[in-house]
Amino acid sequence: MAKILILGAGMVGRAMAADLCGNHSVTSADVNPDNLKLLAKYNVSTTEANLGDKTKLKALISDYDLIVGAVPGFMGYETVKTCIKSGKNIVDISFFPEDSLTLDALAKEHNVTAIVDCGVAPGMSNLIIGYHNKRMIVEDFRCYVGGLPFKRDFPFQYKAPFSPIDVLEEYTRPARYVENFNLITKPALSDTEYISFDEVGTLEAFNSDGLRTIIDTVKARNMIEKTLRYPNHIEYIQVLKGAGFFSTDEIEINGIKTTPMAFTSKILFDKWKLRDEDDEFTIMRIIVAGNEDGKHVQYTYDLFDRRDKVTGISSMSRTTGYACTAAVEMFLSGLFTKKGVFPPELIGDEEKCFNHMIDYQKQRGINYRVTKV
Repeated sequence: MAKILILGAGMVGRAMAADLCGNHSVTSADVNPDNLKLLAKYNVSTTEANLGDKTKLKALISDYDLIVGAVPGFMGYETVKTCIKSGKNIVDISFFPEDSLTLDALAKEHNVTAIVDCGVAPGMSNLIIGYHNKRMIVEDFRCYVGGLPFKRDFPFQYKAPFSPIDVLEEYTRPARYVENFNLITKPALSDTEYISFDEVGTLEAFNSDGLRTIIDTVKARNMIEKTLRYPNHIEYIQVLKGAGFFSTDEIEINGIKTTPMAFTSKILFDKWKLRDEDDEFTIMRIIVAGNEDGKHVQYTYDLFDRRDKVTGISSMSRTTGYACTAAVEMFLSGLFTKKGVFPPELIGDEEKCFNHMIDYQKQRGINYRVTKV
């Protein structure tokens, strides 16, 4: 039984704690005591802590065998770095803007394994392309992914199972993709298209910066990731963006200094808050095409998952959190032992690890359906 510390007790962090506490000694840490109170029904210890304080964080993690990172994206890089410098292995899901591979040398120096970007997308999308990249010449990779409520409340038709600031950064961070082996950068929300799904009908897709490390680790001709929303959501977001509501430049209102981004995040928190009673779903389609054994093939992975009505755990928490806990168990079982920083595509190239990640989630009702043509 391993001693595991989960940094962050938001919706995804709590789902991971609930999943791991049956087999391990689990402690969850968060600055918000209300988040920690929601773990009372599980066999999970809790500790209230400011995880942004590096000195306190270093002391906090010292007594644990493995750290699981589930902090907001703006804290993620420094949190992973602190764990590495402290000699602690970590599996992380925080969607931070910095390049995680810049920590690889540090992790090797400290004999640490850091598995990063280990959610659904980034995460499972990386794992899948990493698996096929080892077995075929990948020409094209496309990933469409989104988490949405079934109830479409206007104007946004959206609910977030995690911090709105992370969602807003997805709407503002320039989107990088690969076209004819060239790196292209466009504004987020650009190049919209409509995609139809049997389960939910037509959704709208837009460019988002989700390729991350595979831009450097996979050499495919074309690679792109797009986020899915209900039609017309993007139009409302573009209006807010164009009006300056996402600016990070400091302003002063009645003697109080803030930023439009912080103000917008605060306003949208309640509008976008995913309630326990909200039925929602995660949907993802991944297409990998190229040359395999001298023939052109195309693999399509489809995921459709919805809130667990028995446990009340949201779909986005399940699909993100259980990908991470699958990696936790993979590491603790000795299935993956390499030292350094590893985004999932560098794990997926090993068949035993790929199969473990897929099977672990399948046991929890998360099914990646694959077709080949």
